[in-house]
Amino acid sequence: MTDPAADRALLVALHRAALDAVEPGGAVARALEQDPDLRVRSGERAVVLALGKAAVPMARAVEEALAPAPGQALVVTKDGHGLPLERFVLRESGHPVPDERSAAAAREVLALARAEPAPELLLVLLSGGASALCTCPLPGLSLADLADTTRILLGSGASIDELNCVRKHLCELFGGRLATAASARRVAGLVVSDVPGDRLDVIASGPLSPDPTTFADALSVLRRRAGEGGFPLAVRRHLERGARGEIRESPKPGAPELARVRQRIVASNRDALEAAAAAGREAGLTVRVRPESLEGEAREVGAGLATEALAAVGELASAGGAELWVLGGETTVTLRGAGRGGRSQELALAAALGLEGSEGISVLAAGTDGTDGPTDAAGAFADGGSAARGRALGLDPRDCLERNDSYRFFAGEGGLLRTGPTRTNVMDLALVLVRPRGG
Repeated sequence: MTDPAADRALLVALHRAALDAVEPGGAVARALEQDPDLRVRSGERAVVLALGKAAVPMARAVEEALAPAPGQALVVTKDGHGLPLERFVLRESGHPVPDERSAAAAREVLALARAEPAPELLLVLLSGGASALCTCPLPGLSLADLADTTRILLGSGASIDELNCVRKHLCELFGGRLATAASARRVAGLVVSDVPGDRLDVIASGPLSPDPTTFADALSVLRRRAGEGGFPLAVRRHLERGARGEIRESPKPGAPELARVRQRIVASNRDALEAAAAAGREAGLTVRVRPESLEGEAREVGAGLATEALAAVGELASAGGAELWVLGGETTVTLRGAGRGGRSQELALAAALGLEGSEGISVLAAGTDGTDGPTDAAGAFADGGSAARGRALGLDPRDCLERNDSYRFFAGEGGLLRTGPTRTNVMDLALVLVRPRGG
């Protein structure tokens, strides 16, 4: 007989190994040590901007290596992700929907980027979440327009590429605009990636990157996801004007004003997967790593994983030994109900339904940032007994899934994983432990 509690403890340890591998402070420190172009000489000035969920540990690493003038360093992160800093100014703001603090932070960011006299270096430390945390609407738009548009896209199942395509055409910092506003002779970005393919133009909506998307592309996203009529009128008109050439486009690949920009990925989902895989091998497991395999609707991915795992149990019975699958990426959720949860919890709940009554299979689906959707959980566990445990408490797992109420189910059943803020963000992980029958 398998021991579900022991398997959960193992999955937690593997998840922790993954997080340790993408600790942003260490990643930034290594980059600063390795790259002489990221240093400033005595008497030179640097402006530092740290934006995103991993902003604080990234900034702490820079505090130890650089000495920007007082007031020339700003850190913007999510509520609850802040920690004391020695010299840098810290701001917390709204996520995933921007608020007034997001707009105020964006204005501070732009003011520092445009600083005169011009600094030698503008060093931007980017991580996921910055698109909401630093949002300053372009002329003719309001913060409410951006917030409403964000809510609609998040609820429609839009991918991060689609969401950030729209943001890049509504916000003053994104799509390369921060880099073009900068007065510094050199602009450098150290980036923790939270998007598939580690695309610099998508991470944090690409404030330093040329933007291959257009106003017309952003309009297409609106039509595809909720129909243009569901979005604020000012947003629709703004994108239509841009598509007609009446508003200047974001800088495109080859733009000369971006030639002074250098960027480097310092941590990614693949780093996390490889660390979890290495820890699994040390535990004696056969490991299969499947990078960027988490995509599409969370409930469909969870159901598919359950089906696949059930089929594998029988095959392992003859081969012997347990197997670990390590998956990474980012699913989406289309809101159908008014419940609470996040994409990892929804994936786990769908997997729990598919695994009901089985033995030997344990799943952990969790975000690397410690917050899955608008909840205090990083994700959830699922096994063959999850659905029955919930039903015994009066919780219908299928009804909870249909109403996007995975948090309520797992909070009652006991399957939530709570890590608190991890201060990193490299998309999501799913760990599937499959043991042979009787193993």
